[in-house]
Amino acid sequence: MSKTTCLPVFCVDAFTKTAFGGNPAAVCLVSATTTNLTETLMQKIAAELNLSETAFVFSEGNEGSFKKDCKFGLRWFTPTTEVNLCGHATLGSAAVLFNKIGNESQEICFNTLSGILTTRRQGKLISMDFPLNPSGKQDRSEMENLLKVVVDPSLVQDLEYSPTTKKLVVRLSDTVTRSELEGLQPQIPRMVESDSTGKVKGVIITLRGSQSNGAVDAEGMGYDFVSRYFAPWVGIPEDPVTGSAHTVLASYWSKQLDKQELYARQCSSRGGDIHLRVAGDRVHLAGNAAIIMTGTLDI
Repeated sequence: MSKTTCLPVFCVDAFTKTAFGGNPAAVCLVSATTTNLTETLMQKIAAELNLSETAFVFSEGNEGSFKKDCKFGLRWFTPTTEVNLCGHATLGSAAVLFNKIGNESQEICFNTLSGILTTRRQGKLISMDFPLNPSGKQDRSEMENLLKVVVDPSLVQDLEYSPTTKKLVVRLSDTVTRSELEGLQPQIPRMVESDSTGKVKGVIITLRGSQSNGAVDAEGMGYDFVSRYFAPWVGIPEDPVTGSAHTVLASYWSKQLDKQELYARQCSSRGGDIHLRVAGDRVHLAGNAAIIMTGTLDI
């Protein structure tokens, strides 16, 4: 009979202070003594846990300790495949190390398929350092069919496209309210039919925030912008909170508002808050994380 391996596993809601908000991810801690965790087994675990992402954090430092080391390996799996980058599962992994394990470092670096990703303590928040993804003006006529199944075209004030992420940025008129943004019901199946060229992999609908249009948090602080994100081309009808979308939105709204520091909310049904700071060609995304479940995976 083969020996059972026990993996600590956590469920983390990223970009939220409270349970059942933000974007959920599973985080598994893999010690240096774990030798039977193959790629096939990691994929099976991700399918079993069945969250949008399962992160595997590997002990790689000199101490071999999740509490003392500041460098770790990190891989992300959806229920069906490994992915090159996942923002909310990275935030969740850092939250487990900082807040649950009690890691003593101020900064943790993850060695990933996307290179070294750095996370830092930022007061009560955790920040992540990502590349900024600029967008440019998009010809509306090319996206006319897609816009019609996403939103009333008469409400669209600006349209841009991010070639590095294949995301379309749809800015609504400043007369639109937050509640109207939250009430939008894009025709998800028809979105894929309306653009099957491969140019678009996701649609960001965004709105400038103001006190008058209801874009304020629970403490009454105003958001600089709010958004929603749809990506049926990759099997995501609507994503709860999307780090990659905010690498595009940070570039767009930083230019529009002439601000380097921004406060945003993604207005999905779960919802989440993101603090952004643009620094040259990088953007720091910061947020809270709620660890809602701790357990052991016996494999």
